[in-house]
Amino acid sequence: MSIQRQIQSIYTDGACTGNPGPGGWGTVVYFHDGSIHEMGDASAHTTNNKMEMQAAIAALKFFKTSGQTQSITLYTDSEYLINCVTKWIKGWKKKGWKKADGNPVQNQDLLEILDDLNSNLVNWQHVRGHSGNIGNERCDAIARAFASGKTPSLQQSFAIDSLRELSPKTEVNVAKVSDFQVDSTIINTHEQEFSTLLSDLTIMESHITPTTATIDEKPPELRITQLRNLVETLRIADEIATKGYLITSSELADLMDVHASAVTSRGDQWRWRNWIVSRVRREGNQILWELERGDQIGGEAE
Repeated sequence: MSIQRQIQSIYTDGACTGNPGPGGWGTVVYFHDGSIHEMGDASAHTTNNKMEMQAAIAALKFFKTSGQTQSITLYTDSEYLINCVTKWIKGWKKKGWKKADGNPVQNQDLLEILDDLNSNLVNWQHVRGHSGNIGNERCDAIARAFASGKTPSLQQSFAIDSLRELSPKTEVNVAKVSDFQVDSTIINTHEQEFSTLLSDLTIMESHITPTTATIDEKPPELRITQLRNLVETLRIADEIATKGYLITSSELADLMDVHASAVTSRGDQWRWRNWIVSRVRREGNQILWELERGDQIGGEAE
């Protein structure tokens, strides 16, 4: 008897504080049977693009190792990553990993790995970040937790219904499965091998742990970490406004956690949370912005 889980979709995301600075990445695999497999890691000194790529590499490795022949959709909020993998990489390879201006392509090592792992079974799909998408939000939470030096609890559960077919009286504490590193060779094992595996897990004899938790549930520690990060972001923004500091488009994008293009495309003045953001001037190739508390000023909040 064997167990097979078919991957439905995979979400990936990367985060970085400082860019470059401490970073993290998160990957969430959704299966057709409702089970979930989460992955992530941290890097002491990296960039946001590197973390986006590392998350995608983990996703593609997982998919390749599964041996699945049905196509999947890989979701990312990085348009840069999608363009690299689906558009630009072919030209870069032909030019010896040189860009149109003759300069070397950044992150060539990671791009080569992505190119090797990518296949026509992977449908790359852009999803807008921080828009309430459950998969994207969960990946973001994992990546940010690792970037901030935390170790989030990752769900790496098996298809519980299939496990019960093997051992109907056994109840598995799914919260503890995250301590076990799932390997693809385990997925297609027999009953005897699963019995050995289950002996290493926490067995619940007197209490049945819910096995069908909704995808949008987040561990309390992750929610607290997100709130702390938000408070720190708002505190920094308030200090910038109070002291009259001017910041560049890229610095403002890091503060808002959006792409720099999302900043420059909004116009000369707009509202973000408690602040009015105004374009002040250009210095060289940088646009400088000013933040002003706008709690009493009318206008749409973001």
